[in-house]
Amino acid sequence: MTVLESSHLQKKQTRLHRRQADLTGFMITLPDDFNGKTYTVDGPSSLKEQTGRSVRADALLFGLLIMLVVIGFILSLTSGSVSIPLSDIWQLLFGMDSTAISSSQSRIIQELRLPRALAAFATGAMLALSGVMMQVLLRNPLADPYILGISGGAAVGALSVIMLGLAALWMPYAAFTGALFSVLLVFGLAGRRQGWSTTRLLLTGVVISAGWGALINLMLSTSSNQTVHSMLFWLMGDLSQSRGERWHFLLIVVVLALMMAQARPLNAMARGDLQAAALGVNVRRLRLMLYLCASLLTASAVTLAGSIGFVGLIIPHMLRLSGARDHRKLLPGAALLGGSFLMMADSLARTVIAPQQLPVGVLTAMLGVPAFLFILYRGRMPTNTSRNRALP
Repeated sequence: MTVLESSHLQKKQTRLHRRQADLTGFMITLPDDFNGKTYTVDGPSSLKEQTGRSVRADALLFGLLIMLVVIGFILSLTSGSVSIPLSDIWQLLFGMDSTAISSSQSRIIQELRLPRALAAFATGAMLALSGVMMQVLLRNPLADPYILGISGGAAVGALSVIMLGLAALWMPYAAFTGALFSVLLVFGLAGRRQGWSTTRLLLTGVVISAGWGALINLMLSTSSNQTVHSMLFWLMGDLSQSRGERWHFLLIVVVLALMMAQARPLNAMARGDLQAAALGVNVRRLRLMLYLCASLLTASAVTLAGSIGFVGLIIPHMLRLSGARDHRKLLPGAALLGGSFLMMADSLARTVIAPQQLPVGVLTAMLGVPAFLFILYRGRMPTNTSRNRALP
């Protein structure tokens, strides 16, 4: 070996040692005989100190998210055409002396505002969780819960019963049935011949979504004026008739627990299927789990409130922008931020042109477009979710 080759090899070894030192986070001294020098690599003072900073940052992030949820509930319960003091609401909800509040105000809180606030939180949490899973599944930062045509199938089912005059009884069931039919149709067509792949799933979903869109336009063009108004409100997303049920929150808890158990495999899968498989992840099973869980959440959210856009798209990116790239933080953070965001948007929709109410989907789009552009032009949104830095 020549002197030049030996010198080049020693330089490469030194650079490798430096990288290893940066990764371990310790202060070490690396002896090197090249030019008789000794290299010292300064990392963090201790791994314990670095872990402490991470724990404090996580506590601050989730403290802010919980505060946003509380603020969202307060706004939802106090917003409306009838002004009700917060102190009266507190007494009514927590079983204190409620004789000071009138029966009409009590009914407004218990029968209108509280169920609507719970429905808004559940819908936002389900859409945000579904958005996180879809972006990992498709490895596409522009993926949202509706990209595979689930909302289109639900819309066709809901609009069909509106046309038949059976919306009061059958709309939730028809919307959920249409969503599940779309899920099974996309999954069956995507994996029928050449095997199930992300590209085939995405392309099949886009085509099926376009087909549902054509059917929706046909139904709108052939309906009466009164029916069209109800259809448009549903299509734009409306919480005025929504009621959050226990099974919605049970679904959120079950899916969140299931995905939290798979958080490390999700971190690996976000870097690429090959890297995940090399780390021992059953990629095919995890894909199937992601698709079914995300589809079930999306179907439930669309059944509850109609098609509300941008929640499942911008919430995951906002959390990643704040540093929550690890799915152990991203998944629960998305549920909290998505729920609080939709509660605040719904409160604004009820008050911006009071006593009239706007569809909440209009407000989420008006807020989501500038928020997404801000994330995009900050240059922080990855072009591919495989750039996720979280440790697998």
